[in-house]
Amino acid sequence: MTQDSALLQAPELPSESLRDGSNSRKVFIKTYGCQMNVYDSTRMSDALARDGYEPTEDMEEADLVLLNTCHIREKAAEKVYSALGRLREMKKKKAAKGKEMMIGVAGCVAQAEGEEILRRAPAVDVVIGPQTYHRLPEALRKAKEGQRIVDTEYALEDKFEHLPIAEAKKIRSRGVTAFLTVQEGCDKFCTFCVVPYTRGSEVSRPVSQIVDEARQLVEAGVREITLLGQNVNAWHGTGANGEEWTLGDLLYRLAEIPGLARLRYTTSHPRDMDDRLIAAHRHLRALMPYLHLPVQAGSDRILKAMNRRHTAAEYLALIERIRAARPDIALSGDFIVGFPGETDRDFEDTLKLVEDVRYAQAFSFKYSTRPGTPGADLKDQVPEEVKAERLERLQALLLKQQQEFAESCIGKTIDLLLEKPGRMEGQLIGRSPWLQSVNVDAKASQIGDIIKVRITGTGTNSLFAEFAEG
Repeated sequence: MTQDSALLQAPELPSESLRDGSNSRKVFIKTYGCQMNVYDSTRMSDALARDGYEPTEDMEEADLVLLNTCHIREKAAEKVYSALGRLREMKKKKAAKGKEMMIGVAGCVAQAEGEEILRRAPAVDVVIGPQTYHRLPEALRKAKEGQRIVDTEYALEDKFEHLPIAEAKKIRSRGVTAFLTVQEGCDKFCTFCVVPYTRGSEVSRPVSQIVDEARQLVEAGVREITLLGQNVNAWHGTGANGEEWTLGDLLYRLAEIPGLARLRYTTSHPRDMDDRLIAAHRHLRALMPYLHLPVQAGSDRILKAMNRRHTAAEYLALIERIRAARPDIALSGDFIVGFPGETDRDFEDTLKLVEDVRYAQAFSFKYSTRPGTPGADLKDQVPEEVKAERLERLQALLLKQQQEFAESCIGKTIDLLLEKPGRMEGQLIGRSPWLQSVNVDAKASQIGDIIKVRITGTGTNSLFAEFAEG
């Protein structure tokens, strides 16, 4: 999960401060990183709304600026400190005018840095980790009393039980698609990855809690739900009769919710792709034919050094099983080039795997060290210029495959979920079953509809379509 999100806004829920006639407060939340951070920011927004915080898109008018951070990218912590330096100056200017601005840091950088953030950034009032953000309103109340709060201990209580769900009106305002976190943390300990250290061990939400939240989303107008987890297909829970459920079982249950038209899930690990989950792709119409299944490398030697616990042949055999169950499935993946010790031969093995799989989409990066991970201490680091050359070659191949997949869609008639207005007047944007952005002429009143369209052309990062007759 790698894409950056836009600004998330807090919902307009009733609070004591609003009921007693006092002025409401403004919050600006900036979200970095993965889809799970997007979901977390939404839930924090809902919690803050209870204390009277309303959204603003103008950081300078905010009473509270909250950075929800990600530790995946290179030098993530330094980028946060740079942003905090700019916020410090903004806070000083507001103070000179007699106005208050509180600053909070949440997410994985908060978890990793903790007290260090308070030391290096004196303007910060609250530091809160991803497992304790349900305690954010209380932390802010303490900060208003003059304390500087760091809350990064793993919570004993279930944070999801303490987080409010937004009113239906606010859910509808966020669109017809929604994220729903079902699993957090990871026990795989890939040697390049910080997730086990910032998000903790694997934890799965209960079946009833997930189903209740999904039902509330659908009743508010959501048509498509994407289940989230650092290792989402490791999710397991207890069913109504006490039996152990897997992600496949959960998908079958969610598909029964009236009005829920589409299901997706991300991000998965090849080791946890079991028969029940593959069967769900065969049988569930609501489960979209798209799967993000990172492999990271095509060399068995590098996969072992990464502690991926599968071989290239095992990954390819798994892809074959998945495609046998759902022949039209589109595959996406993650790749790291230049892992310590990677040779030209190792890299050629990665290119060979990409050729064999043929990806519809993929994300690829140069390896960069993460302090505290085993990979950071490995010898034989690959020179930056070599990593850059390899990444360029890999991305050229992946882009070629993505373009070929898009072109193969031309002439197809597909179901399109209309999501939002497009750039052009009279145009809407929807998502294909394979997660592609599709532009079509339609009315705003049709947002939320699933319509038949015929793909007519491709753009740089999207498709174009027209209504299909009949």
